[in-house]
Amino acid sequence: MTSKRVIFTMGGKGGVGKTGAIVALAEWFAANQVSVTLLDLDTENKQRGSLKHFFNGSVTKVNIHTPAGLDAFVDHLDSGAEIILADMGAGAGQVAAEWFEAMYDDVAALGVRFTAVGVVTPDPASVESVLAWASHLQDRVDYVIVENSASALSDFTYWKSTEQAKRFRDAFSPTILQMEFRLAELENPLRQHGVRLGDIAERKTAVSELKRASLVMRAQSYRRRLFAEFDRTKEVFLP
Repeated sequence: MTSKRVIFTMGGKGGVGKTGAIVALAEWFAANQVSVTLLDLDTENKQRGSLKHFFNGSVTKVNIHTPAGLDAFVDHLDSGAEIILADMGAGAGQVAAEWFEAMYDDVAALGVRFTAVGVVTPDPASVESVLAWASHLQDRVDYVIVENSASALSDFTYWKSTEQAKRFRDAFSPTILQMEFRLAELENPLRQHGVRLGDIAERKTAVSELKRASLVMRAQSYRRRLFAEFDRTKEVFLP
């Protein structure tokens, strides 16, 4: 195995937008004709809101709460995948920490690189969660922090100003992306029906409320700006 990458979400705080970020990233890979293997490791999220909800048959569900659960990374890379995109569950921190402690050196020796995607919101708990994961992962991964605006006027003071967050940024130089606030009339049915932004932007959804011209235009705008963020920082997402 050479020049391969595992991209996974980190953070124990649920509901901050981790799956939304991974769904958008998967769409970006598809738009750039880059083949990825999608793994849904969120065993707590049985249906709505999970990665499998958005991609159905193209996602493999993995129970990581077993002694060798995260060995799925190795198995899928060995079977030919160059990039694995994995959505980790909110309760996966200890599992990930133990796996990296046991397996990282041997997997990295094969040429595999890791990107940890953390999502922060104005809620201090989202920041604390990401920092807790980083304390275990240390410099074994490339860090991507998505600043997810949970409201129209989001205040990221805690993430930007606290001493612990500053130390994290100084130590690991994370790549920082912005994910803008989305209107509830778009975001809520999108999650409920497992519809991707691209489905709405390209008028491929059968959900009638998401066919409105204004929402189609909103989806096109959100996707365009998210893709621009991924384009700007693509070196942490490609093998």
